[in-house]
Amino acid sequence: MLKKLFLSATSFCFVFVYHTKAQTITNSQLVGNDSPNPITTAVPFLNITPDARGGAMGDVGAATTPDVNASYWNSAKLAFIDKGYGAAVSYNPWLRNLVPDMALSYLSGYMKIRKEEVIGVSLTYFDLGAIQFTDAQGKDLQKFSPNEFALAGTYSRKLSQSMGVGVTLKYIYSSLAGSISTSSGTEPANAAKTVAADIGYFYTKPLSLKGTKNNFAFGANVSNVGAKISYSNDNQRDFIPTNLRVGSSFTHELDPYNKVILSVDLNKLMVPTPPVRDDLGKIISGKEPSDGMLSGMFGSFSDAPGGFSEEMKEITISSGLEYWYNSLFAIRAGYFNESKMKGNRKYMTIGFGLKYQVFTLDVAYLQAFQQNNPLAETLRFSLSFNFDKATASVKE
Repeated sequence: MLKKLFLSATSFCFVFVYHTKAQTITNSQLVGNDSPNPITTAVPFLNITPDARGGAMGDVGAATTPDVNASYWNSAKLAFIDKGYGAAVSYNPWLRNLVPDMALSYLSGYMKIRKEEVIGVSLTYFDLGAIQFTDAQGKDLQKFSPNEFALAGTYSRKLSQSMGVGVTLKYIYSSLAGSISTSSGTEPANAAKTVAADIGYFYTKPLSLKGTKNNFAFGANVSNVGAKISYSNDNQRDFIPTNLRVGSSFTHELDPYNKVILSVDLNKLMVPTPPVRDDLGKIISGKEPSDGMLSGMFGSFSDAPGGFSEEMKEITISSGLEYWYNSLFAIRAGYFNESKMKGNRKYMTIGFGLKYQVFTLDVAYLQAFQQNNPLAETLRFSLSFNFDKATASVKE
C-alpha cells in the first residue's frame, strides 16, 4: 500500500510539473515517430523557475545581468554583481488553476567578502498542499501535507574582469507521504535526502558599436549534480534533475536612459532517456538506464531510442527580451519551447519590474498555448533589495 501511495504522489508531481503525457512505448509504435517519451526524475521542483524576472523572460538566466537570484541560474554570475549585499523573496502559486494550496517559495541573499569574491545562500521551499490518503476500499485514512526543500550555499569568484566561476552546494529534502496509519498498523515512508552541487561559468565583454555602449555575455551552468535518492527501503532509487544550461545575452544601450537586453538559453536534462521496450519488457531500442550518477549524466547525450534526432528534441529553448528605462522601470517578455515528444511545454511570458531606491518589485505572468494546460496563468512575484554600503568595506 505504501508503495502505491508513493507512486501516486510522485506521479502527481511529475505529470503536472512537466506537463508530460507519459505512456508505455511498445513495439507497436515506431521509434522516432514523436510518440511521447518524456524524461522524469525525482524532486522536479529543483528546475521550476523561482523568480519573477527569469520567469517573465521565458525562463532564461544563464547569461543575463547578475542580480540577487543569480545563483539559481548560474553561480558564476554572482561575482559580477555591482552591489555589496542584498536579499530577495519570491512567491509562485503553482498550478493555481488546478490546486488552490500548492506554492513554490524562494529566499536568496548574497554578500561581497572581497572585491572579486561573493558568497550567497538560498532556500527553495515547495509546498504541495494537502493530500487525502485512502485505503483500498476508498475509506479516508488521514491527510498529509507533502513538502520539499533545498538549502544552498554559493561561492562565486572573478578570475578576471571578464570571466568568473562559481559553485553551489545544496542539501535536498523531499517528504511526499509521511507515516500512514492503516488497519494493519503504521507504515512509515522515508523522506528522500541527498546533497548536490552546481558548477557555473560566466564571461562578459563590453562592446562599442557605432558609439553606443553594448555588452555580450555567455554563461554555462550544470546544476543538481548529485546521487540518486530513494523514498523506500528497497533498492529503487531515482535520478535527480541534473541539468545543463548554456546561454548568451546581448545588451544594447539605446541612449543614457534606455537599454534592451536579448537573451537565449538552451537546456538539456543530463538524465537517462527511457528505452523503448516490447510488451514483455525487453529493450528494442535505446539503452538500459545506467545506475551510476556520472555514467547516467554523460550517457544521457547518446542513449535516446530515436538516436541523434531524439537527443536534439531533449533540448528546450528559452528566449527573453528586457527593456529598461533609466534603470527604474522594466518591461519583459519571453518564449519557452519544448518538443511534443518530451513534454510539449510551449508558452509565452510577460512581466515588469519597478525599482525604487534600494527595492525592486518584479511580477511575471505565463500564458500557455495549449488549452487546459495546467501551467496556464502562472504568476510569480519577487521583492528584492540591494545595498552599496558593504562595498566600501570590502577587502581589496
